[in-house]
Amino acid sequence: MQIDIWSDIACPWCYVGKRRFEQALSRFEHRDRVTVQWRSFELDPGAPAVQAEPQAELLARKYRMPLAQAEAMNARMTAAAAEEGLDFHFERVKVGNTFDAHRLVHLAHASGLQDAMKERLMRAYLTEGLAIGTQEVLQRLAEDVGLDAEQVRATLASDRFADEVRGEENDARELGITGVPFFVLGGKYGVSGAQSPDTLLEAIRQAYAETEPKVTMLGGDAAACGPDGCEIR
Repeated sequence: MQIDIWSDIACPWCYVGKRRFEQALSRFEHRDRVTVQWRSFELDPGAPAVQAEPQAELLARKYRMPLAQAEAMNARMTAAAAEEGLDFHFERVKVGNTFDAHRLVHLAHASGLQDAMKERLMRAYLTEGLAIGTQEVLQRLAEDVGLDAEQVRATLASDRFADEVRGEENDARELGITGVPFFVLGGKYGVSGAQSPDTLLEAIRQAYAETEPKVTMLGGDAAACGPDGCEIR
């Protein structure tokens, strides 16, 4: 069964949701029969490579609230992240465009490093305060997870994977996805938001039971051969 996850690197709840999903999947009985695909979603497609304004001030302006209220929101988000073992530092965050970062996630997929790339980008943004909208930072982060330096450089200097990113964002619109993280299980069931591990596990089990092919036994047992030989009755 395939699980598709739409998320943005600059989304704190997406990082929390990633941890909760990982917990749920680790408890799933058929984990080895599940593939996970990260899909692109930009919360602010028009953002510049790096915003000069601090994150809390941008948040306050966006939601028309006092700065103290925005800082309190960040504190609550930091506490929620800490419960999942994540160390958020909004005072370090350098808000910026995530389009090129999503292109790197696509590049990493071909090398089996998609999850590692996603994780490295989120940690860089929300914990380390790195400017993930800049190509020099992206180059270093991609090399950190083992991507070929020349491939990364060539990708960032071109428009490679741009169509794939836009295509996934269009898919999100067609599915009616307006917030992330958003999980699509088996191409059939959707789960919105950073749900608890228990809720996600229940959803995974239900989707698996309804999407995976099953064999109905008819006629009872009879003599058969297996890995250990043939049964003699």
